[in-house]
Order: sequence, then structure tokens, then C-alpha cells
Amino acid sequence: MAYRDARPRHHQIAAELRALIMSGELATGTRLESTQQLMTRFAVTGQTVQRALAVLKDEGFVVGRAGLGVFVRDLSPLAIEPAAYMPPARPGAGSRWTDGGGHGRGRIHLVDVREVQPPASVAVALGLADGVGAQLRQQVLFLDDEPVELAWLYFPLDLARGTALAERRLVRGGIPRLLAEAGHPPVDWTDRISARSATTEEARLLELPGEVPVLRTARTVRTDGGRPIEASVLVKGAHRYELSYHQVVAPAGGASQQ
Repeated sequence: MAYRDARPRHHQIAAELRALIMSGELATGTRLESTQQLMTRFAVTGQTVQRALAVLKDEGFVVGRAGLGVFVRDLSPLAIEPAAYMPPARPGAGSRWTDGGGHGRGRIHLVDVREVQPPASVAVALGLADGVGAQLRQQVLFLDDEPVELAWLYFPLDLARGTALAERRLVRGGIPRLLAEAGHPPVDWTDRISARSATTEEARLLELPGEVPVLRTARTVRTDGGRPIEASVLVKGAHRYELSYHQVVAPAGGASQQ
């Protein structure tokens, strides 16, 4: 049976143009085809074309210039290597996020700090017994004053109590450095990444346009001996992010590094 795309036609057209922009076939500064050309190409009305372009404008992919047309914006996806923010920052430096990670001026807004009963998946990741709480730090991460990531960071209470993890302030030098200085250096982690529709809270905090989905990362960080020291839930707008992974394959007989 032939596949039928049940999405509204303007969303289908926006998806086709978005794919061309993200692949580089429509490069930054490229003028899109005229409304009439797009009407002919996709066999739709001018209203449908305008609704498709409105979606792309809301997402930041294109910009209209009066009397000239619609052009692809210089809005490269944020290629983030998950490993980049894990090693502790060097002494005297800020956290790796506030240093911007090479993408702009980073800022962290601390939303909440409290002891909670964590979600079941977090309790499992941290190896907590039933009914045992965890320390939560909820944050919104900004680049150049644009919200780009929500973070719910959970820590075992016996590790967090009496430290800056339990205080309602940003952790100087970043959390990986604090953990390392406390004798719990992050040595490995596991990411589980999925995509889904944004909740109302996520759409509001990330200022997401339209029906943009989110990428959800469930991360478990471990220290020496395999002890879990952090379980994080990270949510990003899927229209802005690419996750970049790099693996070095060791010669035969050796171990690989990732």
C-alpha cells in the first residue's frame, strides 16, 4: 500500500525545503524560488506556499527581504559533541558551557535546586532503592541569550549534601570539576537519545516555534569503579542541534577510544 503523508501540505513543503537547507543544497544567502515557482513545483496555492515559508521563518531557517524575496539565513546547526562538556574545566576557568563551547556566549539560568523523589528511570540510573531521594538541579542553558537546552541534573544525596550541588547558585568552574575535586571524577557516561514532541513547558522555556520536536538525552555519568554520580535529562530543540560523535579505532589488538 502506498504511503500517504497525513501532515498538512504546508508542513510537507516546509520539511522538503528544510531538508535542502540542512544538507547545504540551499546554502546560506541563497534566494528561494518565487512564490509562483514554488506553487508550480509543489502544485499548491499561494496561500499554502506562504504558510510553509512562515514555518521556516519562525524556525529561523529563512528570512524575507522586502522587494527581494526569501533567503536562507546563516543559522548553522549547533554541532555538539556530547563528550565536550564532560572533562573538568581547567583551574581558574569557567564551566565549559559558559565558555560557549565555540558556539557563542554561553549562560546558565538556574531554575530550581531541591531534594526530590526522582523519576523511576533516574532512580534506576543512579542505583537508588525505592523511596530514596536525589538532589535536583534544574537549569536552562542559553547561547547568545537564546534558550537552547533544558537540563534536569540529579545526584545521589550522600554525594550532594554539604556541597555546592545543594546550594541555590551556579557551581563555580562547573559540575564536572566539583565532582573531580570531591574525589568522584567523571570517567565514563552513557547517552540514550530519543526524539518526541515538546511538552507545553518545554516549548515555553525553549521558545520553540510551531510543531518543532525535541531531542531528549538521558545521560548517566559514572566515576571510578562504575559508581553512578549523575543522571541527567537534557532537552533541546531538534531544529537547532546536530549531535556529533567521533570514534578513534585502535590498531588490531588495541583498545578503541571514544
